[in-house]
Amino acid sequence: MQAIDVQEIQRYIDEHANTPLYVHVETTNGAYATHQDPTFHSAGMFFRNAEITYERGLITGNGPYRIGLKLAHGWLYGEGLTDFEFAGEQLLIAGHDIEGRLAIAFELSPTPFAQGAEEVDA
Repeated sequence: MQAIDVQEIQRYIDEHANTPLYVHVETTNGAYATHQDPTFHSAGMFFRNAEITYERGLITGNGPYRIGLKLAHGWLYGEGLTDFEFAGEQLLIAGHDIEGRLAIAFELSPTPFAQGAEEVDA
């Protein structure tokens, strides 16, 4: 992955507005920390292969960045984003902490994402 390029990501967001896409959003506030401090309350979220269509979207900030997508009945929003890459037509965006650990994944694709082992075992 490379550091976020706001223009590249905004171009993708603009080009895919009003087009059905699959989304993957995953967050953790420090599941890694629970191994070292059992009093730390870890929380996270996993949302994969939901089909969405957004009217408009925007990436903002000076780093880490935020992305908001305006859906017909609300918003999809993610913050703390630091890195990105394209995998074909998929836009893969992540936020890593200072030690390089994943804090958020925010991914968009015109085709479903591969099913991972975590989905099978959930």
